[in-house]
Amino acid sequence: MKIVRAESMGMCFGVRDALAEATSQPNPSRVAIHGELVHNSHVLQQLDSLGLAQCPEESRAIAADRPLVMITAHGVSNAERERLERAGKTLIDTTCPLVQRVHDAAQRLSAEGRLVLVVGKRNHVEVRGIIEDLEHYAVVESADDVRDFNESQLGVICQSTTPPDLACDIWSHIQLHNPLADIAFIDTICDPTWQRQHALEALLPEVEAVVVVGGKNSNNTRRLVQFCHRHGRPALHVEGPDDVDPDWLCGVATVGLTAVRARSTRRLRLCTKNFKHSGAQSVIRHEADF
Repeated sequence: MKIVRAESMGMCFGVRDALAEATSQPNPSRVAIHGELVHNSHVLQQLDSLGLAQCPEESRAIAADRPLVMITAHGVSNAERERLERAGKTLIDTTCPLVQRVHDAAQRLSAEGRLVLVVGKRNHVEVRGIIEDLEHYAVVESADDVRDFNESQLGVICQSTTPPDLACDIWSHIQLHNPLADIAFIDTICDPTWQRQHALEALLPEVEAVVVVGGKNSNNTRRLVQFCHRHGRPALHVEGPDDVDPDWLCGVATVGLTAVRARSTRRLRLCTKNFKHSGAQSVIRHEADF
């Protein structure tokens, strides 16, 4: 079996910087992370071991009983920042600048009097942070959510990690169903997401199946798996080498490997090592990424 690694994968700089900030805190017992810093159970366990408190995504409204609160790379609304500051918390802000760009774009479109259409996962923390500062908006998860919005002015933005092919499909449906509207579209998909999709597109013709390494709760990882399926390639979502089922790879001559972020590339190396022990060959393209 031959292993082919995608050319672009792994931790994006926003999460990398947030993790570096979290792990370098001089007094971690005074710090609470506002939600999940990453959607990866292995990394969350490591943060727990450092003494950092972590507020579950579903109960972030309860202010942590620690004086310092870290805003994750996913960001929060201005309203949420103000609520935390009123509770006497000192904020450590690790919002990814590419996520902040989405917030700024939404506010610009709203200031123009447009109905803001947010393309993304309705319950994702990044999307919640965006819409909490908007009065006039709609969340669009798929083309099925698109309709005649009965508005003369529409503004369209995307959750930063929206798959580009999904965004393009939704954009075409918005135009189709709202032919008379003045529609402004701001591309807020982050560069790492574009790069991962382009790398996966290039990888798929070369392989028979793909192993995607990432957290079980990672929306980005699930998106890559779905992308493989839409393009006719079976994909296996694993968190680490122990999750790789040899039977799933039975009969596969060439397998692709990719990872999203948050230490996934390290776990990908372990997956590759396990494959090599089974006699597999490895085709490594960007050695520096590992």
